[in-house]
Amino acid sequence: MNTKAVHSHASLVGLFGLVTGGVLCFVLPELEPLAGRAPAVVFRVVGVAVVAWSLYSFAPRWVGRRFEWLRIRARDDRGYDFGWSWASLNAPWMAAGTVWAVALGLQLELPSAWPAWFALSLLGVGWLLGGMALRSTRRLDVAPLPLVDLLRSDHDLVLDAGCGAGRTTLALSKVLGRGSIVALDRFDAYYIDGGGRALLERNLRLAGLGDRVRIEPGDLTALPFPDGHFDSAVSAHVIDHMKQHKEAALAEIHRVLAPGGRLLLVVWVPGWTTFALANVFSFLLTSKAGWRRLAKGVGFDLRDEGTFNGNWFAVLERPLATP
Repeated sequence: MNTKAVHSHASLVGLFGLVTGGVLCFVLPELEPLAGRAPAVVFRVVGVAVVAWSLYSFAPRWVGRRFEWLRIRARDDRGYDFGWSWASLNAPWMAAGTVWAVALGLQLELPSAWPAWFALSLLGVGWLLGGMALRSTRRLDVAPLPLVDLLRSDHDLVLDAGCGAGRTTLALSKVLGRGSIVALDRFDAYYIDGGGRALLERNLRLAGLGDRVRIEPGDLTALPFPDGHFDSAVSAHVIDHMKQHKEAALAEIHRVLAPGGRLLLVVWVPGWTTFALANVFSFLLTSKAGWRRLAKGVGFDLRDEGTFNGNWFAVLERPLATP
């Protein structure tokens, strides 16, 4: 199965941006308090920027590769680079500025409708705080994984399902002992030239993990491994972006785990942290109860769950005796 490698909420965010940008360009500047004045020009400039970036979210991959220079090189003191883009790091702040502009327009035109523009102002504050939290997580010293009972031994063969540029792989290497990791990804991220594989190889080289990590291109819904191949697995911030393919991905990981093997699943769920980052779009995320149902439906037993850094995690086990 060839699943589409885009965030399930990207198109909705893009549509929201187009509508909001249109309001900033064509509606607010024509309001009586603003018409013909300098603030109207500011609204139009902001609106054009919002529309342009929203159109970019719908653009084909070659556009992302062409504008790769927009990607911020957020390297730490060891030189790790996880491919953070200018858009991903600053989108919450751009959203905050946009809704504040709309709130200002409403305040000038409809002072009596203060509950509406006050609510928009609060949404902007939420996005501002969410952007601050997001930028802090680009550093490797912010723990990318919770402390859980995952590994069966120091010699585990672990699948990093959706490894990206290797944040999770590097975290696993610190606790794995003498085991090894298979880092799997489609490597087709449109905003990184080469889909992110070059960044992964570079980060592994810096960490000295070349002999313990095998890079494997593949699709989470059709894993290229036999049944029961892995002792344990991790999937962080990947399956929650797979739209209707979430259950298929979980089923495939269940298949390639040995009986008794465990999966550490890390996903976004509706909550205060995700609301600060995505506001109303956070309500479109699968709930904790929904993830429990999906996991149970493919045969996993839930062994542990909790939250960390605003994310929800679950330790899922393939039973020793598979029904």
